[in-house]
Amino acid sequence: MGKTTLSINLAHAFARAGVRTLLVDADPQGSVGLSLTRQSRLLGGIYDFFADPGIPLERLIVPTRLETFSLVACGQGSDYETGGGVGGAYLARVRAFLRAVAARNFDLCIIDTAAGLFGVTGDVIASSDAVIIPQQAEPLGIRSVPKMLEGLNRLRVMNPRLSVLGVVLTMVQQELAESLEAGQALRQLLPPDLVFQTAVPRDGIFVKASARGLPVGVLEEGAAAQAVFDALRVEIAGKFESLGHRAQIHT
Repeated sequence: MGKTTLSINLAHAFARAGVRTLLVDADPQGSVGLSLTRQSRLLGGIYDFFADPGIPLERLIVPTRLETFSLVACGQGSDYETGGGVGGAYLARVRAFLRAVAARNFDLCIIDTAAGLFGVTGDVIASSDAVIIPQQAEPLGIRSVPKMLEGLNRLRVMNPRLSVLGVVLTMVQQELAESLEAGQALRQLLPPDLVFQTAVPRDGIFVKASARGLPVGVLEEGAAAQAVFDALRVEIAGKFESLGHRAQIHT
């Protein structure tokens, strides 16, 4: 379980709480769409908007059974993700997309991107209000977090309002000493306010939910897992309250 499962279930947690939430799949692999709908490859999406910013956002927004929860798929794809830098011609289109989202009165926009700080991911970060870093609780990954934070600090030159909300530990295995030790090491490595208290456990229920194309909280047996994301939602809400009523969060 990584960034996409975090994005889906966190967005669902906010929507359940009455926050009008838009989840955007900006990962070229289309991970969010593939997790939630088998028809995602046929949908228009954010990459189509990048190719033609004249596309009305209403044509791209996919409603769900939960009135406060909507999606924008990856789309039909383009060569956008092959760009190596940040701040090129497409940066303006990312910002135009987010302005269009804000104009539709969404309270929150959560954007799932590919890993890294370049191409579409860099441009999304350079346009967002906040960033959350999902990090699997395993030793090698933990060591890369400081370097990621350094890169985010450099992006603040282009986006001074960017707030790093913190690191969320994922795939924590309570029965595995190495996993717990990796989480403890991260908490010792970073300031306390940079690591969320809520951690997401490794649990087969996330695989079940993805197989059925649903957020975990929709499953009958998903109450315990949903409680984790509700707790994380409360932590995040406390952190970005000062950003204003609406926010764009990148994961």
